[in-house]
Amino acid sequence: MAPPLTPSRLVKILRAEGVTVVEHHGWRTHNRNHKGSFDQIHGVMIHHTVTSGTDNSVRICHDGYAALPGPLCHGVIAKNGTVYLISSGRANHAGVGDDEVLAAVRAERTPPAPNDGDADGNRHFYGFECVNLGNGADPWPEPQLDAIERVSAAICRAYGWSAASVIGHKQWTNQKQDPRGFSMTTMRERIAHRLGTKPGKPVPAPKFEPFPGVDFFKRYPRSPIVTAMGKRLVAEGCSAYANGPGPQFTAADIRSYAKWQRKQNFTGRDADGWPGRTTWDALKVPKV
Repeated sequence: MAPPLTPSRLVKILRAEGVTVVEHHGWRTHNRNHKGSFDQIHGVMIHHTVTSGTDNSVRICHDGYAALPGPLCHGVIAKNGTVYLISSGRANHAGVGDDEVLAAVRAERTPPAPNDGDADGNRHFYGFECVNLGNGADPWPEPQLDAIERVSAAICRAYGWSAASVIGHKQWTNQKQDPRGFSMTTMRERIAHRLGTKPGKPVPAPKFEPFPGVDFFKRYPRSPIVTAMGKRLVAEGCSAYANGPGPQFTAADIRSYAKWQRKQNFTGRDADGWPGRTTWDALKVPKV
């Protein structure tokens, strides 16, 4: 059993990891402990607020609302990377989720796709709400992503966990879609990379772009990552471009990537032109 961190310990590990922490008034005793346990901690859960503005988001997460009283998380991560602590006990953030997902997190392995369940997530997870509208268009600034990485790594480091102990709300239950707008797989890679360094130390910049996830490409993004990918495809003799490549993801990128997949001995639906992790890692797209 992993007991919760004391409030003082939580602040200490976050600041040691380089997190800018703001302690909201009364956060050390603001909790829902009278409604259930918070005593067997197994992981960290990341959410988006579906709100805008730091002050407004912190207020809502602290107070909650009639149907769901606060606190709604343990901390709010603002777009500038500042983390506002609002609870150190049980919080209304996770709800019930898939028992098999909980078992996977406890075993620090990749969780299955979530189904309905009755596992009490509020008992077992630290929850952090990140200020974002959750519409897929609201940006995730790098300072905010960096704070998510640092907060998660700090808690994992304190318990001796791996990055597999960090999940998104959408991985806990099929009733949720948060966080939306960045890849939790890529975030776990960042956390794992940070856990390989000492707390608070700068993490060496990766040499290659981490896989941004299938959803990134399905949105037909305009990004320098797409340009860098295209240049690597050209260098590997897999070009189907009439012009470019450029930053806008197009059908030409899909055709080019399908050539790369076939070059990696994939066939049929496995060579459909949509980037996947194995072929992306093999392509070694330079960091942009």
